[in-house]
Amino acid sequence: MNQEISTHISTPVPHFTVRLSPTPRGARLARLLAREQLRSWGLPLDPAELIVAELAANAAGHGRVAGRDFRLTLYAVGDTLRVEVTDTRGDRLPELGRPEPDADGGRGLLLVEALAERWGTAPGPAPRKTVWAEVRVRGQEWPSSAVSSSPVSGTEPESRAGRSGKASTRVSSTTGDAGCGGLGMTAASEWPPQP
Repeated sequence: MNQEISTHISTPVPHFTVRLSPTPRGARLARLLAREQLRSWGLPLDPAELIVAELAANAAGHGRVAGRDFRLTLYAVGDTLRVEVTDTRGDRLPELGRPEPDADGGRGLLLVEALAERWGTAPGPAPRKTVWAEVRVRGQEWPSSAVSSSPVSGTEPESRAGRSGKASTRVSSTTGDAGCGGLGMTAASEWPPQP
C-alpha cells in the first residue's frame, strides 16, 4: 500500500522582492528599498544594508545586460536574513580577489565575506545566477506586520528605463509559506538554513 506523506510548514516567510534596472541608480534604489523593508520588519540595518549595496552594485556593474533587470530579494527565516541578487550574467561568477592597496575597486566581495555569516552563488535558469548572503539576526521576533496568515499585496510601480536612465522598478512584498512553494528558491541555494 502506497501512501503519500507530505510535510508542509504553514509558518509564513517574510520576503521582499524588487526588480531594478542594472544602473548605478538602480543599485542605489536597491539599497534604499532594502533599508525601508528592514525598518518595516524591525530589523537592524547593519550589516544587511551594506551587503545589499555591494551585491546590487556588482549586479549593475558586472552583471549588466542591456534591457534586462536585476532582482533583489530579502527572506527572513528564524534568526536568519537572506539577501539575494539575481542578474542575467550567469556566465560571469563573482570572484573573491585581493586588490592592490591603491586600487579604486575590487573590495565589494571582501566586505560581503567579512559581514555575512556565509555567502555564495546559485545558478538559475539560463542565463541567470544568484549571489546570496546570509546574516544572523539573533533573538529576532518578527512583528505581526511582517508575518501574516495571508499574502500582503505590495505596491507595483512600473516604469521602464528609457534613454534618461531612470531606474525601472517592480516591487512585491509578500509573505509565503516556509515550504517556499512559488518563491523561486532552488536546492542549489541551500535554503532554508539548517540549524
